[in-house]
Amino acid sequence: MSDKKPERRGLGRGLSALMADTLLTTPPDQPRRAETMISIEMISANPDQPRRTFDPDALAELADSIREKGVIQPLIVRPHPKKEGHYEIVAGERRWRASQMAQLHELPVIVRPLSDTEVLEVAIIENIQRADLNPLEEALSYQQLMDRFGHTQEKLAEALSKSRSHIANQLRLLQLPEEVRDFVRSGKLSAGHARAMITASDPVRIARDTVTRGLSVREVERLVQKEKKPVSGPPRARSAKPTDKDADTIALENDLSAALDMKVSIAMKADRSGELTIQFKDLETLDRLCSIIGS
Repeated sequence: MSDKKPERRGLGRGLSALMADTLLTTPPDQPRRAETMISIEMISANPDQPRRTFDPDALAELADSIREKGVIQPLIVRPHPKKEGHYEIVAGERRWRASQMAQLHELPVIVRPLSDTEVLEVAIIENIQRADLNPLEEALSYQQLMDRFGHTQEKLAEALSKSRSHIANQLRLLQLPEEVRDFVRSGKLSAGHARAMITASDPVRIARDTVTRGLSVREVERLVQKEKKPVSGPPRARSAKPTDKDADTIALENDLSAALDMKVSIAMKADRSGELTIQFKDLETLDRLCSIIGS
């Protein structure tokens, strides 16, 4: 019986190299030089582009800028896999669409011979880095990178220059019911509001109440704690019983687990004391933990 796990490339020569070889690591005020100019008619969109909607007003604004200043950042393209002499967009579809509105005939491009997998990977990263994603879209992008390419939260944080806790907190939004997610997508709820509802017994009801009453994040946190049923039994047993975990405690567990690469559990009691449990899988892991604590 085989325990072989799916191969995970990590970021090594994968995502890190792709980002270094595209515009994704180039500051906006330092545009890269295009390798060539290509007729706009010879360029087509990537059918697997994860971003399906483009705001018409934002495109019109970009088109006006292109008419005045041209395309500052070249597109990243690859030779089209099915049409000889044509090219497929890897990064820069918004610029391509706006350039059509501006009636440009040629576009500056950088050509890279990327595989289908690399194209999707770079497209997702470009969305995270350059597009104004709502918190749910950002979370789904992180999840897609982890599920499809085997990237860990820690490695994503390193490559994207974001904190690991930020990525973990965004991913936690995916645990919420669809109606609550819709409130976040529409901007009726902030990511902070949504995270405070994750441990609620009925997050949909609280989300509706929050939108109707215009509650703050702190008010939502207090509401979630207040609605939790008290544990039955003698008062002493109640005071010693760990309380349900709030959003901050869960986030802290996730941060510590990622930092130590071990399972960490925090149990808070009613009197605000508690216990922190770290699980290790073998003696080598225990030795590493002892070294970390000792240092």
